[in-house]
Amino acid sequence: MLPGAPVGCAAYLVTAMTITHDLAGFLQTHVVASGATLEEIEKDFSDSQVPEQPTFVSDYASFLKDTLVAQSVHTASPGFIGHMTSAMPYFMLPLARILIALNQNTVKVETSKAFTPLERQVLAILHRLIYGFDDPFYSRFIHDSRSALGVFCSGGTVANITALWLARNQLCAPDGEFGGIANEGMFKALKHLNCEGLAILVSKRAHYSLAKTADVLGLGRDNLVLVDTDDNNRVDMRSLRNACSRVENENKRVLALVGIAGTTETGTVDPLEEMADLAQEIGCHFHVDAAWGGPTLFSDTNRWRMRGIERADSVTFDAHKQLYVPMGVGMVLFKDPQAVSAIEHHAAYILRPGSKDLGTHTLEGSRPGKAMLVHAGLNIIGRRGYELLIDQGIERAQQFADMVKAHPDFELITAPELNILTYRYNPAWLQHKMSTARPAMVEEINRHLDDIVVAVQKAQRAAGKTFVSRTSLAPARYKGQKINVFRVVLANPLTTHAILEEVLKEQQEHVSRLRALIVPLRELAARA
Repeated sequence: MLPGAPVGCAAYLVTAMTITHDLAGFLQTHVVASGATLEEIEKDFSDSQVPEQPTFVSDYASFLKDTLVAQSVHTASPGFIGHMTSAMPYFMLPLARILIALNQNTVKVETSKAFTPLERQVLAILHRLIYGFDDPFYSRFIHDSRSALGVFCSGGTVANITALWLARNQLCAPDGEFGGIANEGMFKALKHLNCEGLAILVSKRAHYSLAKTADVLGLGRDNLVLVDTDDNNRVDMRSLRNACSRVENENKRVLALVGIAGTTETGTVDPLEEMADLAQEIGCHFHVDAAWGGPTLFSDTNRWRMRGIERADSVTFDAHKQLYVPMGVGMVLFKDPQAVSAIEHHAAYILRPGSKDLGTHTLEGSRPGKAMLVHAGLNIIGRRGYELLIDQGIERAQQFADMVKAHPDFELITAPELNILTYRYNPAWLQHKMSTARPAMVEEINRHLDDIVVAVQKAQRAAGKTFVSRTSLAPARYKGQKINVFRVVLANPLTTHAILEEVLKEQQEHVSRLRALIVPLRELAARA
């Protein structure tokens, strides 16, 4: 229990998540998905004709229950620990109904008179969580029509695009006869800057949305420079400095350095403080993608892991991840509230200059008022509640890592920094053999283990009882050889120690059925 936390806070938060288990009534608590294959489900969605006649709502409800809901992935299940989704608090369901009924469009005040100031308040709360400015700062900017502390969007992808769109437009701003990149385009902007391109630098653990960003902004995917990581999957600062020098030698400008606060694959946090120093030194935008790790700032115990984020020019923050709201709620926060002038757009019938319309500085136009759901979470769960959820996830990930390390049939690949870890099937007897085997033999054994990891993950997904995802990493212990690993995300407060034991037990059972893969592996190991 947190010091000073409300009595029963932990029990309340866990209870608040359990309502999703009763969704549709007939889904079993620990079932992740039905056993039907995607191809079998597709047969129910193969008719391309527009329905000619109306049908009864009751008939459609039967279709929903028997086909759509029954075959959906039960992401709220405590055994679903493979992706960044979780159970949601019970109050989100009725609030979502209110949101739909009101049908506010936050692009303009005329269709969101109350939601516009609410959205600005939520952005101010999270801006203060990151940057910690004083009361006068927020009194000045929270409802200032000429500025914005951030913007809401559909998720981390649009948030990252928005942040770097702003950075691009700031770098290529109007200057003398040059009317700015927004008016004159990339060709004239590069000519004005006297360079041959703009580059974004980020670690190889970057989210794929940054490749989309380089594409959409006209920079070119070749100018997304992926930098090597250290043994802990954080960007290597020496490699980053060298990459900056290479960009300069190619007569290009560094548009932005992007730090990651909670990588998608391993949950690690880049050295944000050092990256901020380098960005300041070379005079470029510093963006932090904290779509996953941002809520760690709620925790007094763990917020130190985000050290340096307060120096970022912009920060991506996803509410539909660790703020436990429904899908489709992302944000980008700007340290300088007046920076949004670089991406402002106006129209005569809406988004007029001087108005408080939020659509003046968003990439998306029409948007639902999902800030209401974030506002609800911030008030009903509170900082201490989010702190408890974050701390519990980090602790549980460490517990599972300890379980993997103690288990004779599994090998921990990346220990959790936040609440994501990776591991694979690799029994102790084989690990011992590999420790003395020739490099070529180790590579061949790893290829066999890769096949087993893929087969087990597919079998586990098909069985539908528990679920982990998989990815490929190149750990230093294997000299950079890419290997397949299981990836686990522990954000669901309903996931217990017993369920984690069941995950490993089920994986063992699947391995025991893979005779066609295990026998050749034993024969190979005998020659090692």
